[in-house]
Amino acid sequence: MACKNCSIISPRITFQLNKNLLSLISNHFIHYGHHFNVQDIYLETNEKGAIDLYDFLIEMELANGVKFKLNKLDWHSLESFHDFVEASWIDSILNEDHLTMHFQPIVEADGKIFGYELLARFNDDNGNIIYPDKIFPAAKIRGRTFALDRICRMHAVKQIERLKNDQKGFINFIPTAIYSPEHYLRTTTLIANRLNIDPKRIIFEVVETEKIDDMDHLKNILHYYQKNGFQYALDDVGAGYNTLNVLEELSPPYMKLDMKFVLGVADDSEKQAVALSFLETARYLNSIPLAEGIETVEDFNWLKKQGYQLFQGYYFGKPQSEPLETEYI
Repeated sequence: MACKNCSIISPRITFQLNKNLLSLISNHFIHYGHHFNVQDIYLETNEKGAIDLYDFLIEMELANGVKFKLNKLDWHSLESFHDFVEASWIDSILNEDHLTMHFQPIVEADGKIFGYELLARFNDDNGNIIYPDKIFPAAKIRGRTFALDRICRMHAVKQIERLKNDQKGFINFIPTAIYSPEHYLRTTTLIANRLNIDPKRIIFEVVETEKIDDMDHLKNILHYYQKNGFQYALDDVGAGYNTLNVLEELSPPYMKLDMKFVLGVADDSEKQAVALSFLETARYLNSIPLAEGIETVEDFNWLKKQGYQLFQGYYFGKPQSEPLETEYI
């Protein structure tokens, strides 16, 4: 069954209206030929009808108390509908023709390239890069988070073929975008199998910027990955995952120290305390500790001396459109 929040086609939009407005709006929609359904105090229509309804309510000063939602997502006040319309540009670029993958190296203590974080970059029709800080908020507004997460995840898996045989790929994913792991992650597994990619080379990285309220749901996703031979990492540890019991529940094979505790750590006693506590926790959990956001040799040397095993940051290389030819940095 298709996911009601996943497709690229125009979404269904539901408005919550009072009884008096329903009769008025229904007559308006019939007059202008809009497709719609009415149930109780709810009116469902397509995007064209929704835009007309929004304009009508604003013009007639009838917007007070009206709410809307996309497909089966949460309700929003009508004031935010303008943002939904303004973000419509994202619908036309959610395909692989507009998507490229960049590679940022992750290295071991001796400089050997352990693998790469695979970072999605979209281009508009003019070839201009659209960065994640713009595209992900737009996808959320339009109810396209799953579609965006899925296309990035599938495209990233295909890029593992471009790495050297012993190198791994770190692929970000948004837990809140995945409803049923067995259903929605099946394509990921099929792609890896079809390309004969050893699943152990793929490390799925939990994006911590999406707030995770349902820990059982996250554990189900990670269990699915683990069951199919993939590995996983927790990103930004030290910021959101700050309790030992949460980390014990998730048992991550890899843990990434939040970059805000890495940059300048060689000269900052407070950051050093966080970095050392993180390292102690990683050892307790048998997780491989990774420090991201390294920009100086001083920070790299300090972290290496403490026992960190993997490192990432501009000091080793910025994201590039091709993986490096060399095996060491």
